[in-house]
Amino acid sequence: MSDELNSPPPPSSAYVALENGACASTDLTRGPWHPDHQHGGPPIALVARSIERAAAALELTHIARLTANLLRPVPLAELAVEVETEYAGRNVAHFSARLTAGGKEVVRCTAVAQRETALDVPTGLPGHPLPQAPRSFEQSPAERFPFSTTITGYQDLVEIRIAEGVFFRGPSAVWFRMRYPLVAGEEPSALQRVAVAADSGNGISAVLDFHRYIFVNSDLTINLLRQAEGEWICIDARTLLGPNGGGLAEARIFDAFGLVGRSTQSLAVRRRE
Repeated sequence: MSDELNSPPPPSSAYVALENGACASTDLTRGPWHPDHQHGGPPIALVARSIERAAAALELTHIARLTANLLRPVPLAELAVEVETEYAGRNVAHFSARLTAGGKEVVRCTAVAQRETALDVPTGLPGHPLPQAPRSFEQSPAERFPFSTTITGYQDLVEIRIAEGVFFRGPSAVWFRMRYPLVAGEEPSALQRVAVAADSGNGISAVLDFHRYIFVNSDLTINLLRQAEGEWICIDARTLLGPNGGGLAEARIFDAFGLVGRSTQSLAVRRRE
């Protein structure tokens, strides 16, 4: 029998929910730094999923801020999320969450959730109407992350189009669309789509040679002024480097209708050995 017939079918989601409340990771979460470690976007989105559910129980439907501290590499393994409500008021609540793998905490998150209320914004305000992405996703040429073509990973989870620049060569804007659900059988939420894309800001705007340097982010903060709409999310990012091994990747986040928010990542920059 051929290897092709013996090989398992390709995954159809980033995670599969288990009866014990945890989620099993699939190969679609694999990142570019190590074949046994996940890209940061999917596990952060998985935590966001649990935070959204806790907030929705309080009728707070807008996650205004999500901060993820990446404590350890996230393995391709079974993951569990625990959410705690730190404070809940009428219009705002603060949450913390832990993502664990094999009993070890790998990601710790905090979030601010808000009650949504219709508001008529006066015309003519500075900075308004909100800025648009450099180019629409319909006008942006398709591209593929130049990671491995022989092993399944994050590059297969997302479809990308270049709105501006050349990724891995400085500031660039890239549209992202998830090809598969985050969790099997579920439609990804707007926040989940943003989280999956936003953690790529330091990669698409890299100013250093990927083969000679490591510039891993140890955190991700997303601030959103409104919920994103539609499947496509644009990350317009740039990377700035300090003289002592530190760096910052910052990005504007867009959907098809304009600015949604911003993200930042703290970078630890090292030469590859």
